[in-house]
Amino acid sequence: MIRIYTAPSCASCRKVKAWLKEHQIPYVEKNIFSTLLREGELRELLERSENGTDDIISKRSKIIKENKVDIEDMSVNELIHFIQENPSILKRPIIIDERRFQVGYNAEEIRAFIPRELRNLQECNSSDYCPKFTDIKEEYYKDKCLENK
Repeated sequence: MIRIYTAPSCASCRKVKAWLKEHQIPYVEKNIFSTLLREGELRELLERSENGTDDIISKRSKIIKENKVDIEDMSVNELIHFIQENPSILKRPIIIDERRFQVGYNAEEIRAFIPRELRNLQECNSSDYCPKFTDIKEEYYKDKCLENK
């Protein structure tokens, strides 16, 4: 299941949610300001970041600048607790599922979150050979919803 970490005033977050809805891709939204981010979640985000803290933490955030916080000097546990206390330092949106991880909205890269089976069908050119995409899409999501119950 796709999780997106968002903030209410974030335009990129609204774009991601609109894109996922348009493509009928189910997701779970986590507002970083109204939901306590669990230690395990934050640890997973840090582990999945290819460039460490640079991928998910805004070094230009007001809290970091004003308090002259050096993220690099923190242990992982200290960093996790700092993020929990100051979620505004996270870049947004953060989109994550079992295999993919993306920070921010990128119209091309977000396509990776369309399930492979549906991407393959979408690329099919011959209507004689290919099943009707919309029918298969509905069937695919119906099956996925049943699996997750």
